[in-house]
Amino acid sequence: MTPAENDLLCLVEGDAPMGKLMRQFWVPALLSEEIEVDGKPTRVKLFGEPLVAYRDSNGTVGLMGEFCPHRGASLVYGRNEKCALRCLYHGWKMDAEGNILEMPSEPTASPLKQKIKQKAYPTKEWGGFVWAFMGDQAHIPNFLPPPFCPNENTKVSISKIKIPCNWAQITEGQIDSAHSSSLHSSDMVPAPVEFGQATDTQWLRPSTDKSPRFEIQETDFGFRYAAIRRPIKQATTHDYVRVTVYVAPFISLIPPNTSYRVATVIVPIDNENTAFHFIAFGEGDVPSTQTWRKFLSTTVGEDLNPDYTNRRHLGNDFMQDRELMKQGNYTGISGIPNQDIAMWVGMGPIANRSHDILGASDQAIVTFRRLMHSAAKATGEGKTVFDHSTSTISLDQLKAWEEVVDKGTNWRILGAAPEEIQELQT
Repeated sequence: MTPAENDLLCLVEGDAPMGKLMRQFWVPALLSEEIEVDGKPTRVKLFGEPLVAYRDSNGTVGLMGEFCPHRGASLVYGRNEKCALRCLYHGWKMDAEGNILEMPSEPTASPLKQKIKQKAYPTKEWGGFVWAFMGDQAHIPNFLPPPFCPNENTKVSISKIKIPCNWAQITEGQIDSAHSSSLHSSDMVPAPVEFGQATDTQWLRPSTDKSPRFEIQETDFGFRYAAIRRPIKQATTHDYVRVTVYVAPFISLIPPNTSYRVATVIVPIDNENTAFHFIAFGEGDVPSTQTWRKFLSTTVGEDLNPDYTNRRHLGNDFMQDRELMKQGNYTGISGIPNQDIAMWVGMGPIANRSHDILGASDQAIVTFRRLMHSAAKATGEGKTVFDHSTSTISLDQLKAWEEVVDKGTNWRILGAAPEEIQELQT
């Protein structure tokens, strides 16, 4: 990739085409748990834009520009009172829609408050997130439930980590099935099982094969691909298939285990920082949020700072334990996400892809780069891309999958609902 191509893929601030693309979608802006009724406002930054989020007296979530339109004081320090946010500096008060309700510093008869409005974005709470639409406010699309939470009864547990690197290298890590056999080999342990299974401390998988072969299916929402490995049992007659789904631009569905499904949501804070969310979800034995974060070594106040930044970082080598490595642990880094984060952050804030040497195991990476380059260029030309509302494959039926199957099985229909099979076969 050339530097210009890398910029097209990575940059999201201002008028960057990739940022414009992402603003066409409802964005997972923050976790619902980050704000409480009449509580402290919270700083939020998305695509380089500084914002403030708060929950008003009625429970409604406001998301608006961080700085007061009067003189630019930060509304993070504001008073959250009586269904609006009041700036401390001169007492200007504005509601979740950006209407200026009071201007105590102005004459009573002043028409000024009718003439101005604070920038504010519409919000929707669903699946543990506060979602916002930051695109054309004259054409706000209907909110569509994400594939990791198709209905309100879906159990969802989220681990959030703020990571000091670009969104694209994180997404490439999530859609790269080959690395899990090495990087996560002490946590995703080969075992003679029929399906991937979860214990309290590990994920078990039925293969020792570190060199999967890949098959890819592009779709109107992104792409799906199969990483096909040799299973431990019945290797001559069966394949171990792991199907990953990329739902552009934010969501990846990761092959599940027998207890719960797994997804990631990756949202750019700015060009060099990203909010990464690792999610367990499903209808059955989904771990609680506390259990999930403990399993991943991402507990707030223990592994993470209160602002979701990691206490493992480049400055302390991600707390890598070399003695533990001598005892057989592959990385010496605790927690599946932390192992990934060490790789992503170690590449630099924005990876220099002109130095990459890609191989057969990188087919999904190549597809991602080509797909998102094309989509960003189309967005720059004023076109709409990845319209989930018109997708020929319904996202509420879409699943990642993993299974040991007979050789020759059509992986495209694994885990699909009957009404989806014909479409997925094409």
